[in-house]
Amino acid sequence: MHLDRIRHPGLRAKITSAEQAALLVQDGMTVGMSGFTRAGDCKSVPAALAARAERDPFSITLITGASLGHDTDKMLAQANALARRMPFQVDTTLRRKINQGEIAFIDQHLSETVEQLRAGHIGPIDVAIIEAAAITESGAIVPTMSVGNSASFAQQADRIIIELNLGVPAAIEGLHDIYVPADRPARQPIGLVSADQRIGQPFIEVDPSRIAAIVITHEPDSPSNALPPDEETNAIAGHIDAFLRREVEAGRLSNSLLPLQAGIGTIANAVLHGFESSSFDQLTMYSEVLQDSAIELLDQGKLAFASASSITVSKPVYEKILANMEHYRERIVLRPQEISNAPEIVRRLGIIAINTALEFDIYGNVNSTHVGGTHMMNGIGGSGDFARNAHLAIFVSKSMAKNGDISSVVPMVSHVDHTEHDVDVLVTECGLADLRGLAPRERARAIIRNCVHPFYRDALQDYFDRACERGGQTPHLLEEAFSWHQRFNETDSMRPAAPVARKVA
Repeated sequence: MHLDRIRHPGLRAKITSAEQAALLVQDGMTVGMSGFTRAGDCKSVPAALAARAERDPFSITLITGASLGHDTDKMLAQANALARRMPFQVDTTLRRKINQGEIAFIDQHLSETVEQLRAGHIGPIDVAIIEAAAITESGAIVPTMSVGNSASFAQQADRIIIELNLGVPAAIEGLHDIYVPADRPARQPIGLVSADQRIGQPFIEVDPSRIAAIVITHEPDSPSNALPPDEETNAIAGHIDAFLRREVEAGRLSNSLLPLQAGIGTIANAVLHGFESSSFDQLTMYSEVLQDSAIELLDQGKLAFASASSITVSKPVYEKILANMEHYRERIVLRPQEISNAPEIVRRLGIIAINTALEFDIYGNVNSTHVGGTHMMNGIGGSGDFARNAHLAIFVSKSMAKNGDISSVVPMVSHVDHTEHDVDVLVTECGLADLRGLAPRERARAIIRNCVHPFYRDALQDYFDRACERGGQTPHLLEEAFSWHQRFNETDSMRPAAPVARKVA
């Protein structure tokens, strides 16, 4: 059966074991590996690399599209096989080693990684390890459930290892739209003017002579670990629905809105589920990841078309997609992440971007990545690509964490990923703050009034009032700006020791 998937007859002799293929990777190399948010990642060769590193120590620089499934980052980190990792990860073992300084992690906007490779700022790629559903007559690679950075990795690498996954139906061919921008200064504008347009080819073109090994696999992607909606995420979705409805009533949007983007994770996925019961229809998505919520919207007919770079879903939804690939292939397109996240296209299409914040402050600065300002969680991902260029940049968060011991709204964020200049709307279950056209003091009042949990509202209002007495365009009490974070470090809670009497203006 696998010979039918390798349509270039000269490449059939390249079939080998994962262990043999892994020998192509040597100490100090830079490896580009397919995989974007647990989708379309390689399954066998990374495990063989980790096992070999346990016996014969070596380390590599690993570059991917985003996070990997199948505990790949965990295995490689435990085997001390990673010297450097970029641009995004979600594994707890890898995260611990990053925060202990044992692995150098480069956190990047997801649209920029291959640009930096192309320009020679990082890399070059020595070996690309790419999951494929088929190899065409010309030796081109048909990706699986993600594209990520695979196209550029495969085109730039000295040697290519292909994991041919027979568990993905051959009918997936045609799902992808592979377009790689030319080198500067001869680059032309990316000619994409609608989410459902295709401007490239359904495969990754490579020189077949650089395909050094083919490993046969039959494993599904790791399932999404996103949780279902809860009372708080339903409330957040309700606030966004009401806000967008007002935008329609004001004539700034039509009932089909503009293309939606939603970040990866439980909150963003749950919020997108809220569109199932909304009055909007004929929606489109231009995003980086499609989660369960997007597939449900497609199945309901609410979503007419979805463009992304990966499909990261639960096990039942994954199986449904594989069983009905011809149906979804007409309604979904997967692109390289430098295209799905291209600022040029995000600005042109007028994306409504919905991303998740760890915390935000009273002026609208957002921290997406660092707990307490120091400890990396996952990475900035694509949120910056979208937020700075979106028609509407919306950030969502539950108002509290750790059973109320952490306020997600603080006087000053402990790390800035998205400045106040890139943030239009902030939403918690408590309410929504529309920050468009507001000066800093007006933004602070809107955020405190609408987004802060009542447990913390008086304390934050007190901070802001006393800061205003000192004056300034953006008033702060610098000696207290991080006092909430310090209090948490000392007492395991941000809650003030005594109730704060709210100052009456």
